[in-house]
Amino acid sequence: MSVAKKYPGKLVFGLDIGTRSIVGTVGYKNGREFRVVAQRMKEHESRAMIDGQIHDIVRVGETILDVKNALEDALGDKLAEVCIAAAGRVLRTISCTVEWPLPAEREITNEDIYALASMGVEKAYYDFEAYNEAELRFYCVGYSVVRYYLNGYQIGNLEGHKAKVIGADIIATFLPDDVVDGLYKAVRHAGLEVASLTLEPIAAIQVAIPEKYRMLNIALIDVGAGTSDISITKDGSIVAYGMIAMAGDILTEVIARTCLVDFATAEQIKKDAGEMEEISFMDIMFLPQSITRTEILKAVDEDIRRMTKAAADKIKELNGGKSVSAVFVVGGGGKIPGYVEALAEELQLPNERVALRGEEVMQQIIFEENIKKDSLLVTPVGICLNYYEQSNNFVFISFNGHRIKLYDNNRLAVVDAAMQAQFPNEALFPRRGKELTFYVNGKARMIRGQAGEAAVITVNGEAADIYTPIHSNDVIVVKESTSGEPGAMTVGELPELRDIITVTVNDKKVELPKFAQVNGALQSIYYDIQENDEITLANYYTLKQIAEFMDVILDPQMNLYVNNKAAELTTPVYENFSVTWTLEELRLADVDSDKRRTGLPPESVNMSAAETAAAEIAEAAKAEASAVKTHTQAKTMELPVLTVLVNGDVVELSGKQHYVFVDIFDFIDFDLSDSRGRNIVTRINGHPAQYMEPLGPNDVLEIYWRRT
Repeated sequence: MSVAKKYPGKLVFGLDIGTRSIVGTVGYKNGREFRVVAQRMKEHESRAMIDGQIHDIVRVGETILDVKNALEDALGDKLAEVCIAAAGRVLRTISCTVEWPLPAEREITNEDIYALASMGVEKAYYDFEAYNEAELRFYCVGYSVVRYYLNGYQIGNLEGHKAKVIGADIIATFLPDDVVDGLYKAVRHAGLEVASLTLEPIAAIQVAIPEKYRMLNIALIDVGAGTSDISITKDGSIVAYGMIAMAGDILTEVIARTCLVDFATAEQIKKDAGEMEEISFMDIMFLPQSITRTEILKAVDEDIRRMTKAAADKIKELNGGKSVSAVFVVGGGGKIPGYVEALAEELQLPNERVALRGEEVMQQIIFEENIKKDSLLVTPVGICLNYYEQSNNFVFISFNGHRIKLYDNNRLAVVDAAMQAQFPNEALFPRRGKELTFYVNGKARMIRGQAGEAAVITVNGEAADIYTPIHSNDVIVVKESTSGEPGAMTVGELPELRDIITVTVNDKKVELPKFAQVNGALQSIYYDIQENDEITLANYYTLKQIAEFMDVILDPQMNLYVNNKAAELTTPVYENFSVTWTLEELRLADVDSDKRRTGLPPESVNMSAAETAAAEIAEAAKAEASAVKTHTQAKTMELPVLTVLVNGDVVELSGKQHYVFVDIFDFIDFDLSDSRGRNIVTRINGHPAQYMEPLGPNDVLEIYWRRT
């Protein structure tokens, strides 16, 4: 290896991986010039590539390695990254229009333009997939913006303009993933990483048709060994790409059969026919032979016409069914005498309008080595020049085994790659299990699911997260996040069931746990609540349920009483109610004694349960009123106003420092004496009210009579 040289610009290494040979070019940009400091070429030793596709990755990789080593010897330095181009075999092209309404009018940046183009490529991909019936996965290898739109009007360049809506017409090209994958693997076999990938006709057009000519309707055809790649320009843009699987190898095969030689010898005869009148060679019988240029051209004439007709038909198809104004021919396959003339005839163009392009379009390409400029070098140099179109704008990374292209804003992270790869956003973050929704006493309640595990992310095999920075050629693997357990609750976990109902049974206090009915059926505390269950929490026990809870077997002859009134086994018993079961009839003296104990007037002996409850409320209200009066007389300071909601109406309580439930009867019109066979219902915020229970701001109270 020679001593490394210093160059005024960054060296760019481009590889033209062709069907017949591999050409490596290294150079740098100096102003408007591109200076080629070294170029090496090597033909495949076997037919490891056919029609532009790699058939033997290892052999192609070895040939790339030979070219790389030769260039490193010339440069005195190592090469690590390379720009490559894919041939148009099985090329698919999609045109689409994309529009991006911005949140507000603002100045358009270069990143906006890239984002718009990315949206267009994404739309083109979806359009393509909609009718792609092949089982192959396709990869976008290049795109061109045909025209831009600013607020609905066509414009040459969006950058710097203010707009509310921007749009673009885009043409995107797709190749099967296995074609691209083969290129990447062959390059990696040679110890190189891909710096940029483009399509061969895109690379060729960088050199052959400068932007100042793209206003014209021109076709470029890159005639290689296995494929002929075509692009069309018009109105300042590249408007179409295409290919035909017919190129120079067809002619080489004809010559091999005509001269009875192997493929490599036939290829040399074809090259010599462009420069010599008579060519000498050795046939497979090891006999010396010779053939004239005229004889060779006569042998291949029919196939040249077949090739040029297919090329002309494709050009017309890509150009809207009509011929173009001129055709530029590049590549070695188009150098065979008679090709350009036959193509001109098929397109009905004057011969001077179809021409090989070599030195004429390479005025700003400087070769520091003694290399002749001709049409063979257009695509290799164009691959290098395409780097400057993508450098500092795009990077390629691997995301879960798929290559994706990202706009490089020097702030790229894993999350950007995930978005570009259309990886579901929810699959990056821990996902909660499904929530559980049910109803308690008619009101909806929801239990959230448990949080799952976050996505497991690695970058180049190292643990990472969504904010880990990424760079060109990084390998990102993301294992989806998981969902947590769904929301769950048992009946026993309902907070309302922690309350108890206290009643007096035969003069003894008994605490009764609340129970729940689920969808009309009693359930234990271990019942797992299901989606949309209707749960009712009873605030009373029947007399029979109390007996069962206490493990008491009631004699059929027993007399049953609730609040000193004859009752049945089905009679409901609420908080602070009294229950009596006895073989004797309840005597009045016993009742009077009870009333005196509870502080109720003797006349309440014959009251119904509802009347008794009302009387209890009234007595509590009297006692509270008396206490309030005494307190008010002792303290004349300004007192707060408490606002509550009673039976749906706003009620303001004033005149006291603190309030309890029975105070509400001083502020509402409710007749406690008119029971008429009904029970009084009193609730605070959905639970049964205690008469001396404190009230708070915005409490919700319910007071009404309910028929027994």
